[in-house]
Amino acid sequence: MKNLTRRDFNGLMIKGAGSAALMSVTSFACAMGADQDKKKLGIALVGLGSYSTYQLAPALQDTQHCYLAGIVTGTPEKEKIWADKYGIPKANIYNYQNFDEIAKNDAIDVVYVVLPNSMHAEFCIRAAKAGKHVICEKPMAVSVEECDAIINACKAAGVKLGMGYRLHSEPYTQQVKQFVKEKTFGDIKFVSAEAAYRSTGNPDQWRLNRKLSGGGALMNMGVYAVQSTIYGTGENPISVSAQEFSTRPEYFKDTDETILAQFEFPSGAVANISTSHNFNANSMYVSGTNGWFQLQPANNYGPLSGKTSNGDIIKFPHESQQKLQMDDFAKHVLMGEPNKAPGEMGKRDMMIVEAIYASIAKGGQKINLDLAPGFGFGGD
Repeated sequence: MKNLTRRDFNGLMIKGAGSAALMSVTSFACAMGADQDKKKLGIALVGLGSYSTYQLAPALQDTQHCYLAGIVTGTPEKEKIWADKYGIPKANIYNYQNFDEIAKNDAIDVVYVVLPNSMHAEFCIRAAKAGKHVICEKPMAVSVEECDAIINACKAAGVKLGMGYRLHSEPYTQQVKQFVKEKTFGDIKFVSAEAAYRSTGNPDQWRLNRKLSGGGALMNMGVYAVQSTIYGTGENPISVSAQEFSTRPEYFKDTDETILAQFEFPSGAVANISTSHNFNANSMYVSGTNGWFQLQPANNYGPLSGKTSNGDIIKFPHESQQKLQMDDFAKHVLMGEPNKAPGEMGKRDMMIVEAIYASIAKGGQKINLDLAPGFGFGGD
């Protein structure tokens, strides 16, 4: 049988040939098994909220190169629940006060920080000082200064740092990157990206508390829309203008509700984003000189879906994005594979977020961005 190239593989998958994907993955797994005989990495989840409970922990039951080894929680009642459910030994259970003792625990290789945004820097830095590799959930921190502190701490400790950017490990986003890189639809001229949901729950939740979240919709969902414009053009933006709207000030008392932003790129491409905690939106549309492609949905937990101006349906077998993301980071640590979402990517996005807020504060004024051409892109 003919060996499939990456281009052949993706072309077949767009047509819905799931069997090609299965063969490719199986071949890769067999080759890796022959060449590598290394242990799985033990991951400790720091913060046992809904994302850890319903996404990360279940995904870690299916990962090939890492597993759930420990937990860190500020809620004593959760310790027994998680220990019983996942067989976590008492020695691998920590709280926020004794967290630094994790340095003595050889069963834990990676610390995944899944706390409110304002706590990311503290626990990423403490994890690095403990000699553990770090995955930081998005957004990386609440300021560029904190992002630098995390990056510097990991470098000083000689540990790896990755962002919890799950989309960079899933096939739809990889297909978008390939379309752009290979100019399948010509030169990219325009991108539109939306990432939003309507919040109607507890108005006292931490995401609506600026001291804990650092911001509102932009810091939460907006990061996905910003990233869509970047991998949708293959470039970092050179300027941004932004506007903020609020229609429910009695609910969004402390954080932004809805933000629109417009980007310019070095090639001349432009992009619009919208993000909100007050309406539902989930898409990206990319227009080039020879056609267009889109994903809708584009940034939820999947399954995603897409189509192109050629009449092709973009379709891949659904897998847990979190499983793929954590395995990719484990392969980066164990095998030296590229880091698909390095800390520099988190810093770049925070630089853009700060510029958006600055534009809003100045009445929508254009803010120039000084980003290196490939800064924050990570490995492909």
